[in-house]
Amino acid sequence: MEAERIDITVDHPTRTIDVEHLRTLLLRVIEGEGGTLQALSIVPSDHATVHDLNREYLSHDYETDVLSFSMSEGTENEVDGEVYVDLDTAHERCAEFDSSYEEEAARYAVHGLLHLLGYDDATPDEKAKMRARE
Repeated sequence: MEAERIDITVDHPTRTIDVEHLRTLLLRVIEGEGGTLQALSIVPSDHATVHDLNREYLSHDYETDVLSFSMSEGTENEVDGEVYVDLDTAHERCAEFDSSYEEEAARYAVHGLLHLLGYDDATPDEKAKMRARE
């Protein structure tokens, strides 16, 4: 079953998220984008963890809301990777986007998944396309 290929491990000292709801949402996104699920690991975590990963693997010394790491062999629309979601940022910024904490955290997870599916957000046009997909 595809749901078993999505591992969600909450790694936050105080915040949590509805894991089954998030898994269902991610499966719908993969299906809707015509993707093929190999393996997906989602790690909802905290500022420090996501910041450390951003600095260590991307040489970016700043906080970010989500990080994606592809393990895919380059096959188009293949989902094989890890997504780290900063639950602290979701909590801090949800009101700014008129959403709940859970909705904001889920949006970050979807954003990371879209990166694994080949979407980019480096230019204004790409960013707008990705935002629409979210």
